[in-house]
Amino acid sequence: MKDTAKHQGLRNQLVTLLKEKGITDMAVLEAIGKIPRHLFLDSSFEAYAYQDKAFPIGADQTISQPYTVAFQSQLLEVKKEDKVLEIGTGSGYQTAVLCALGAKVYSVERQSELFKKTSVLFRKLGIRPKHVSFGDGYKGLPLHAPFDSIIVTAGAPFIPKPLMAQLKIGGRLVIPLGEEVQIMTLLIRKNATQFEKHEFGEFRFVPLLEDKN
Repeated sequence: MKDTAKHQGLRNQLVTLLKEKGITDMAVLEAIGKIPRHLFLDSSFEAYAYQDKAFPIGADQTISQPYTVAFQSQLLEVKKEDKVLEIGTGSGYQTAVLCALGAKVYSVERQSELFKKTSVLFRKLGIRPKHVSFGDGYKGLPLHAPFDSIIVTAGAPFIPKPLMAQLKIGGRLVIPLGEEVQIMTLLIRKNATQFEKHEFGEFRFVPLLEDKN
């Protein structure tokens, strides 16, 4: 579990690349520059960890490319102490970036293998999300609602109604919508019944899994 000066140098290069690709939120760039992405990957991918690419992490899931993580994080407009619900803990990398932004992160993972592996990794790295649970992301975490913002890190065919219900008024929900290719979508809750919708182009994500039982 080493993080060396060489790794830091590669992170700095990655931050420069993300700036060139249009990421402007300095807090997000700082968080990406801080989090050792190589520790969230299988050791066989370590040499490629700071390339702007997605990689498999087991259980048919992937770690999102750094640009996607930065883009979604920037859309959330996280402020310190914000309560953020993350649907799809995955490798834990996005969780770590949100924690570095000062958010109180509540995360849900559908795959038990990843849930166990990532929970252990958080303890080893000293990353402290507020709450990580194994469960169905489509249902959110009603017991901990409402949330300042919600981030979905897998492609969803529709926006789950429970997630909309768990968002504070003024809150932001970032979700990749679609089957094969997803459109990055931002919903801003205006009042009890109205949401403002914005779309931000195409991305590719693994599908958001629903508990069919």
